[in-house]
Amino acid sequence: MEDLIEDFLKYLELEKKYSLNTIENYERDLRDYSNYLYNKKKKYNDIMYNDVTDYLIHLSGEKLKATSINRHLSSVRSFYNYLIKKKVISFSPFKSISGPKREQKLPNYLKYEEFLDLLEACDETDLGIRNRLILELLFATGLRVSELVSVKLKDIGFKEREIKIIGKGNKTRIVYFNLTTQKLISKYVTEARQNILNGRHNDYLIVNHLGNKITRRGIADILEKLIKKSSIKHKISPHTLRHTFATLLLNEGMDIREVQELLGHARLSTTSIYTHVSNEELRRVYLKSHPRAHKKP
Repeated sequence: MEDLIEDFLKYLELEKKYSLNTIENYERDLRDYSNYLYNKKKKYNDIMYNDVTDYLIHLSGEKLKATSINRHLSSVRSFYNYLIKKKVISFSPFKSISGPKREQKLPNYLKYEEFLDLLEACDETDLGIRNRLILELLFATGLRVSELVSVKLKDIGFKEREIKIIGKGNKTRIVYFNLTTQKLISKYVTEARQNILNGRHNDYLIVNHLGNKITRRGIADILEKLIKKSSIKHKISPHTLRHTFATLLLNEGMDIREVQELLGHARLSTTSIYTHVSNEELRRVYLKSHPRAHKKP
């Protein structure tokens, strides 16, 4: 089975053109499944529907969230579909199996005043200017953190105030930034970034203190430190700024399909969760504003 997993991962990389992060998730899930089969003394081509049920029970026993269980199932299902395609097996026991329903949680987002509070936590050092740019770009564009760390200088249209992004599934889209962000990018690129690099070369826009391409973990650590310096008390992550971007645009009346395009969502249903946040904001404003909202009957 190990050789088949390796072949499948190469197929995802070379033919499907999946990102390294996605392939790593597939590999982790399939290694877990392979270990499970080994412990059960089962072979991948000897699995029946009742074995799949046992595997689901096993995943539930690991106290995984519904999203994690569904991801495991999706990985294994894709692996079996690949084996059918290569005529290694004739049917997949995972074909008709569905996982637990995901709990629909409203995305966490920042109020505009909280975002300004985060900006205030950035100092005027070279790294402070870089940190401010990270916040401004995430807030202005709605980029995924994985997309932001992959932005190269050549991807930026300074005059047009736009950035070419290679998103999930290697799909290209254009995102836009405002005049404030444009001025900050110019200041960072011509001054702070040059000082951080100290003569070294790097194609990527955002660099760490060593002059290397910054990582997603690096951005999360930066945000965590800024939160501690701010007055924000609730838990937020870099992805919170993406949620904030989408929520604010919808609250200001932008069409949901336009927001979908900016976010790079393949399905409109993924974007529609932000309408629930907007509707909640609408309810709050109504209860605050309507003259009879607080009067008892």
